Amino acid sequence: MGIFEPYRAIGYITSGVPFSVQRLGTETFLTVSVGKAFQIYNCSKLNLVLIGPQLPKKIRALASYRDFTFAAYGTDIAVFKRAHQVANWSRHNAKVNLLLLFGDHVLSVDADGNVFIWTFKGIEDNLAPIGHIMLDAKFTPTCIMHPDTYLNKVLIGSQEGSLQLWNISTKKKLYEFKGWNSGICSCVSSPALDVIAVGCTDGIIHVHNIRYDEEVITYKHSARGTVTALSFSTDGQSLLASGGSSGVISIWNLEKRRLQSVIREAHESSIISLHFFANEPVLMSSSADNSIKMWIFDTSDGDPRLLRFRSGHSAPPLCIRFYANGRHILSAGQDRAFRLFSVIQDQQSRELSQRHISKRAKKLRMKEEELKLKPVIAFDCAEIRERDWCNVVTCHMDTEQAYVWRLQNFVLGEHILRPCPENPTPVKACAISACGNFAVLGTAAGWIERFNLQSGSSRGSYLDMSKRSAHDGEVIGVACDSTNTLMISAGYHGDIKVWDFKGRELKSRWEIGCAVVKIVYNRLNGLLATVTDDLLIRIFDIVALRMVRKFEGHTDRITDLCFSEDGKWLLSSSMDGSLRIWDVVLARQIDAINVDVSITALSLSPNMDVLATTHVDQNGVYLWVNQSIFSGASNVDSFASGKEVVKVKLPSISSMDGSQTEDSNEPVVDNSVSKDTSVSATFIKQIPELVTLSLLPKSQWQSLINLDIIKVRNKPIEPPKKPEKAPFFLPSIPSLSGEILFTPSEPADGDNEAKDNEVEKNDGKFDMPPSPFLQLLQSSAEMKNFSAFTDYVKGLSPSTLDMELRMLQIIDDENQQELDSRPEMISIELLLDYFIHEVSCRNNFEFIQALIRLFLKIHGETIRCHSKLQGKARQLLEIQCDVWQRVDTLFQGTRCMVTFLSNSQF
Repeated sequence: MGIFEPYRAIGYITSGVPFSVQRLGTETFLTVSVGKAFQIYNCSKLNLVLIGPQLPKKIRALASYRDFTFAAYGTDIAVFKRAHQVANWSRHNAKVNLLLLFGDHVLSVDADGNVFIWTFKGIEDNLAPIGHIMLDAKFTPTCIMHPDTYLNKVLIGSQEGSLQLWNISTKKKLYEFKGWNSGICSCVSSPALDVIAVGCTDGIIHVHNIRYDEEVITYKHSARGTVTALSFSTDGQSLLASGGSSGVISIWNLEKRRLQSVIREAHESSIISLHFFANEPVLMSSSADNSIKMWIFDTSDGDPRLLRFRSGHSAPPLCIRFYANGRHILSAGQDRAFRLFSVIQDQQSRELSQRHISKRAKKLRMKEEELKLKPVIAFDCAEIRERDWCNVVTCHMDTEQAYVWRLQNFVLGEHILRPCPENPTPVKACAISACGNFAVLGTAAGWIERFNLQSGSSRGSYLDMSKRSAHDGEVIGVACDSTNTLMISAGYHGDIKVWDFKGRELKSRWEIGCAVVKIVYNRLNGLLATVTDDLLIRIFDIVALRMVRKFEGHTDRITDLCFSEDGKWLLSSSMDGSLRIWDVVLARQIDAINVDVSITALSLSPNMDVLATTHVDQNGVYLWVNQSIFSGASNVDSFASGKEVVKVKLPSISSMDGSQTEDSNEPVVDNSVSKDTSVSATFIKQIPELVTLSLLPKSQWQSLINLDIIKVRNKPIEPPKKPEKAPFFLPSIPSLSGEILFTPSEPADGDNEAKDNEVEKNDGKFDMPPSPFLQLLQSSAEMKNFSAFTDYVKGLSPSTLDMELRMLQIIDDENQQELDSRPEMISIELLLDYFIHEVSCRNNFEFIQALIRLFLKIHGETIRCHSKLQGKARQLLEIQCDVWQRVDTLFQGTRCMVTFLSNSQF
C-alpha cells in the first residue's frame, strides 16, 4: 500500500451512452453512464442523488424502472437496486449494445443479432432468459423501440436500412419494412397511433405510418451528419426534436410541416439522447461532450432557451490547482473552459463565465468556440484578495496578453494585461505576489513585466543591463517570495535569475547547464525546484544561491511538479506513467506508483490530505487520499514502497467498487436502506458485512446517553400527585407497564389454603408476570433470531427502555449459586448475548451502541463481580473492536471529506 490511495474521480457528467428517464411519484430521475459506473440525477434541480458502483467494463446500454437500474457491460447485464447489485445476467456471447424496458421484461440485443428476454419480477443471480430471438445474418441491429398500443411487439432498426416488427411472445417476425437505403440510427414512437419517426445516417428524418407502411412526412437536417436522437413532445404542442452528430438540435413543427427553430450551439459534440418530459414543455439532451442540458419552450417565438445544465470538461484538463483551503479545484482544459470543481458538493462545480459568450455568438452569428479564450497553459491565484479585486491570472496558448478573473463572482475580470506592447509575444508564465496586489508575467521573447491587479496598470519591467530583456529565450517560469523581497525567473536556456522585487534590479544568476522545462517555488522554505530536459529534478536554495538536492528516477518527460505546503515533500509526474514522492529533508524517494494513463498535471491540497491529478485523454480530475494522515500512523515508511514502483489503478467514479460490494470483507455503511424490514433483510442477506443504521430519529437514541441530564432538567417543581386508587371492591395488582390489572374472583376455601402454602414455600416473595420485554428477549434467544425483539425495543421511549433495564438491576448481595439461579442474572446474560449477536451482524449500529452504553452504566458493577458475565463482556469487547477497526479502515476516504467540511466555512 502506497502513501496515496485511489479515492474517486470528479468532473464526469455523462458519456456516449443514451440516458434513461424514470418517474417516481412527482419527481423525475435521469440515469446516465459515466464510463464503468452510472449516476442518477434529480431533474428538478439536476442535482446528483446517487452514484452506482464500479463495474469491470464500460457500460454500453442503460435501462431503469423504479428503484432498479439495468446496465449492460461487455457480454453481461448487471441489475442494481439503488446502488447495490442484486443480480448479474450472463447469457450473451457478444457485446450487448441495446436494452429495452418492456412491461415486466427487459430485452437485450447484442452485436451478433441475439435478442434475449428477461423478467425482473423475481430477480435472481444468473437468471435464465425466458425467451430468445435470433435475427437475420445480414441484419445488424442499431436501435429497438416499442410502438405504443402494440401488444408484445417491438421494432428493430438495422445498419443496413431495413426495419423489422417482431412479436416477442411468439418469437416470430411479423413484418419487414424495406427502409430508405440508408442506415437507421434512431427510432421513436409518436403520440399519434401507428406513427413513428426514424432517423437515418444520411441526415433525413422519416415520419412513417407502420400500420399501412406509408410515409407521412420527411424532414432533412440542415446540418450535415447523422440523425442520432429523436423525441416527440407530449404537452399538446406538435413538435419533434432531432439531434445530429454535429451537436445541433432541430425542432420541427408537425402541424405546419416545417422547421421551427434550430439550437446550433446546443452541444460541442454529437447528440446522444433527447427526451421530452411527459406533459411538460421541457426537453432533456445529452452529448458526448460530457454535458446534460434542459431546454424549456416558454418564449413568445416558440424557440427553446437553456433552463439548467450540468457539464464538465469536454477535453482533457491541462492545469489544476487546489483553492479555498482544499475545498475547490481550479481546472483549465483543452476545451477552452476554465472551471471550478467542488471536492465536497458536486452541485457547486461550475464553469467561469467569459462575458456572455452565447449572446455574443448569437449576435455575431459565430460559434461559441470561436469567441472563447484559447486554452490556458498556466495560471496562478491568491486567496487573500478574493473579496477586493481579481485574484486569478491566466496565460493562454499563443496569446499575447494575460487575463484576470474574479473568483468571488466566477467571471472574467475587466482588465487585460499586455506586457511589452511595442514587441508583443505570447505570454508563457505568470505569478501573483504573496500580498495579492501584483502579477508578474513572462513572455516568449524573454520579457518580464509587473502589473497591479487592482488597476491593471504596468508597474515596470525587469531588465538585465547587459541585454534588452530579462532572458535571451523564452521565460519558463516566474515566482515571488513571501515578503515581496525577491522575484525568481527561469529561462529556457538554463539561466536562473534572482531579482529585487521592488527595485527590479538583478541580484544574482547562475547557469544549470541544460534547458529548463518547469520550475516550482516554495515560499515557506525558499527552495526552488527545476525540471530540465535531462530528466533530472534539481532543488536550489535561493538565499544560499546553490543547489542542495538532485533527484533522478524518471525515464520520460516530466510533466508536473508540486511541493507540499510544509515544503518537506516534492511530488513529480512523468509520461512514463509514474508518480514519485521525494522527501526533501532526507534527500530520497519515499514512494512511487505507476498508473496505466500518464499524469499530465497534479496538485496537493494545503492540508496534504488529498492529491488531485489529471491524465492523458481523461476529461475528469482524479482524487487520491493520503493514507499516512488518516491512518493515524506517524511513520510514512509503513506505507511507502521506497524505490520500488507499485502498479495502481486510477480512482473510479464511485468510491465504492462493485467487486467490493459483493466480495470484500470490509463493512459498508448504507443510509439509504428502506424502512421496510423485508427490504433490509434482503440487503443484509446479499451483503453480510453491511453496517446499517437504525433510521431512528437522532433524539431517540441520543436521549439514552443523556437520560440522567434530561431527568434533572425535566424534574417537576411540585411533587407528583398520587394516582387515584381503584374502588375497594375491585382489588388490583401491580404491573410494570403502569396499567391497572384487576385480580380474578376469589377462589374457594380449599384453593385459598393451597395458595397460602405456596406463598409460604416462596418465603413471602411475590412472583410478578414477566414483561413483554423479557418475554420477547427469551423467545428470541430460543429461536436465535432477535429481529422481533429489536423492533420492539426500537419502539420504546428512552425512559421506558431505561426502566426495563433498571428492573433487572441486582442490588442485594447473595452467594454465587443463588445469583446464578435468579431470573435477573439470566436476563442480563441474555442481553449480553443479544448485544454480541447484533454487533457481529452490524445491524442498527448507532442505536445498539447507545443501548450498550446505557446497559453498562446500569449493570457494569454486576458484570465486574461475576466471572460468568465477564466472559460474555470480553467477547463483546473483541467483536466491538473488530467492527470499529474495519469501519475505520474502509472509511478513511469519508473521513477525508469530514476534514474538508470541518475546515470549511459552511
